[in-house]
Amino acid sequence: MDVIADGNVCAPRGFRAAGALGGIKAESTKLDVALVASDRIASAAAVYTTNRVQAAPLHLCREYLQDGKAHVVVLNSGNANACTGDQGLDNARAMSVQVGQGLGVRNEDVLVCSTGVIGVQLDMEAVQKGIAGVLSGLQDDGGDDAAVAIMTTDTKPKTSALSLKIGDEIVHVGGMSKGSGMIAPNMATMLGVITTDANVPPDLLREILSLAVKRSFNCITVDGDMSTNDTVIALANGAAGGPPLEPNTSSSAALAEAIEMVCRDLARQIARDGEGATKLVSIEVVGAASEDEARQVGLSVANSNLVKTAVFGRDPNWGRILCAMGYAGVPMDPQNVAVYLCDTQIYGSGSGLPFNHKALVEAMSAADIPIVIDLASGTARAEIFTCDLSYDYVRINAEYTT
Repeated sequence: MDVIADGNVCAPRGFRAAGALGGIKAESTKLDVALVASDRIASAAAVYTTNRVQAAPLHLCREYLQDGKAHVVVLNSGNANACTGDQGLDNARAMSVQVGQGLGVRNEDVLVCSTGVIGVQLDMEAVQKGIAGVLSGLQDDGGDDAAVAIMTTDTKPKTSALSLKIGDEIVHVGGMSKGSGMIAPNMATMLGVITTDANVPPDLLREILSLAVKRSFNCITVDGDMSTNDTVIALANGAAGGPPLEPNTSSSAALAEAIEMVCRDLARQIARDGEGATKLVSIEVVGAASEDEARQVGLSVANSNLVKTAVFGRDPNWGRILCAMGYAGVPMDPQNVAVYLCDTQIYGSGSGLPFNHKALVEAMSAADIPIVIDLASGTARAEIFTCDLSYDYVRINAEYTT
């Protein structure tokens, strides 16, 4: 597989994108409406938040995706269109109607995503202005603008793409996502769009996306809060040619690996861009009895505010890590586990180990902080990504709507 430098959702053949300013975000000049469109009907799949309070666009996507097909994804930032009742659902549907009419496709083939403030009705005049802008601005190289247009408190756009050979065809996978705060499985206040020109039936695409999300977006946490709007959508338009991929083959496995790689790259970018974050923290759990138990332990540590503040303060306080491991609900023997921080073993054989405190504090000044936990219970592993918890996180969220 080859990484495509500066690649995005337009890397696969047959996809165009755009970003435009509608004015949804009050007194803002930032792009706030995005469009990702295939030049032909595509297989489509989506994974959604497990929050029981779900935004109007999620209900609409579920309705529209019953046939496993879609043509376009329209997204807005600045307003979540969540907890907005029947009017919110009507507004989401109106977005699909406007895009469908503008592109000459069925309304039901236009998927809708929103992100932003919860509980406020969409300013449909601003939304319609933004949609008109993206319809007229669709380009083969519009992926970067689309990625910018879905940002909320993000400090940078998040894109990724790669290519690989499947059979006789060169296949591409691209993606974009947003997310910075309210980040916790499953999945986060995040939106993601994955595109590929592979020829993939809807059922297989759904299976591939579900596993990729489990191992990527569902392995990140910034603050433990779960959003109402999380959605990752995958479109596969078959423009690369070749016969439809079949399950349980080397070809479908190769595509699944590629989609997972793009999703993991986007997930890392989200964790690194956590609200107020100064460090990316990777928590690798090895020696687990199962992948699910490894994830459970890793997420418990990643969601610990005490661990996250210790990382921010460069405090090698291993007791906080052990504590979070202990309440994860996974069977383990503290006498057998080992913990490493920045490549230094700090715990083993049931107690803390001597280490060079000054050197470890210095190592924790780095932008990337690795934590490795060996449960000594099996051979399964998982890797979780999070960030530190800084003073700026409080400031950003205290001022979110003011």
